[in-house]
Amino acid sequence: MATTDANGAEEWAGTRLTLDLWHPNCWAIDATSSTDGGVLAHAIYNSPRTDADAPNSVNGLFTAFADTNEEVEELLDAIRDSDRAGNLLELKERFGRARDAPGNVVREFFLEYDPADMVCPTLLEHGFVHSAPVRIEDGREEWQVCFVGERTDIRESLDAVQADSGAEVTVESMSSSGYAGRTPREQRLDTLTTTQREVYEHAREAGYYEWPREASTRELAEELSVSKTTLLEHLRKAESKLLDP
Repeated sequence: MATTDANGAEEWAGTRLTLDLWHPNCWAIDATSSTDGGVLAHAIYNSPRTDADAPNSVNGLFTAFADTNEEVEELLDAIRDSDRAGNLLELKERFGRARDAPGNVVREFFLEYDPADMVCPTLLEHGFVHSAPVRIEDGREEWQVCFVGERTDIRESLDAVQADSGAEVTVESMSSSGYAGRTPREQRLDTLTTTQREVYEHAREAGYYEWPREASTRELAEELSVSKTTLLEHLRKAESKLLDP
């Protein structure tokens, strides 16, 4: 259930979870499994149809992201080619999410598709409330949710989600009495590409940011099997995003 703190901000008395999820019949999972790009799912809008015999559909707002323009183009082409995706309308201007999206290149688009392919209603039916944009990469979805029931009921509810939707669900993290939204640190980390985050986390764990430094850039590059130039490029871009006020 939702309450408010001393500052009037909404707070959840339930349990916050990060779910790693796969489900069938998903155009985004299919497209990201065959390309190097990723997708952020922001919001869903009903699309009214005047033809009574026309199939039901919804329009969603999404962000495509990747390291290069070519990778984003490949991702968008894979989405257009999907038999589960309808009309794709790319937006010329972003809705103010440039700083929040991962990737060096980000492009927003609307997409029409069948709501029967969505897993969100099944999650909601079993008590999992969506609390942040869904991140889809490498054929998997990352969901930030709040569970509105008792913590002891989470396992049973996840089993029901899997049974009803054919999904595969793994709990990546769990915390009690947390805010429904992402923390500022989590939001900044979410702006990194997968490679940038891997390089940054490895550098941090290796003591690169300790004083005195416990690892050099040459050592980090050797451990990650990349050139020193490539490592520094990923590291500097990650630092720029994390330190950007």
